[in-house]
Amino acid sequence: MNYHNVSFLASYGLKAQLPPSKRPEIAFAGRSNVGKSSLINKLLGRKAIARVSSVPGKTATINFFDLDKKLHLVDLPGYGYAKVGHSEKLRWAELIEGYLNDDERDLALVVLLIDMRHPATKLDLDMVNFLLEKELPFIIVMTKADKLNKTQYNQRLAAAADEIPEADQIMMIPFSSETGQGVDELRGVLEELYEYYEEQDRLAEEESEETEGLSEE
Repeated sequence: MNYHNVSFLASYGLKAQLPPSKRPEIAFAGRSNVGKSSLINKLLGRKAIARVSSVPGKTATINFFDLDKKLHLVDLPGYGYAKVGHSEKLRWAELIEGYLNDDERDLALVVLLIDMRHPATKLDLDMVNFLLEKELPFIIVMTKADKLNKTQYNQRLAAAADEIPEADQIMMIPFSSETGQGVDELRGVLEELYEYYEEQDRLAEEESEETEGLSEE
């Protein structure tokens, strides 16, 4: 998969505006200022395909990107930013929940970002529990891993296993947009998903051809 062959598709501020899925979607979720835009840029080897802002909560829309005409990456608004009005918080919540609750979407994976430097917040745990209850496929990417020394790093890895529900069943990838740690592992996950969808499409096509052959007989 060519990670440099990426293009911005569109932004949507309301659930009603979202078009139907056209490709399998990889959604990125997490608290404001967890490093979501930086992760997407590092994953794609681009400097500013996803906008990085010094102002938390800047992403107030759902942003869609096309990756190599194979997958769509979906950048969800950051949650938990305190300095926005109540009505704006509600809009963001409705946008995020509306997207994730839409059973018609071709949602292949949710990548949930959690800041590795700190214990998972209540909002992080709420999101984990929501994804578990909805039985949505997801992994956790622990961002800003480079900000910890070796002892802190190992302590936070061990603590996450106790803090996060069903942690032993969830893939967790320590990640750094500064050093590139975790990039190859995350790309590997996306490539496995794409290969799975390709295989499913191939099998469906073969089955369709066999059915057509039987009907002709």
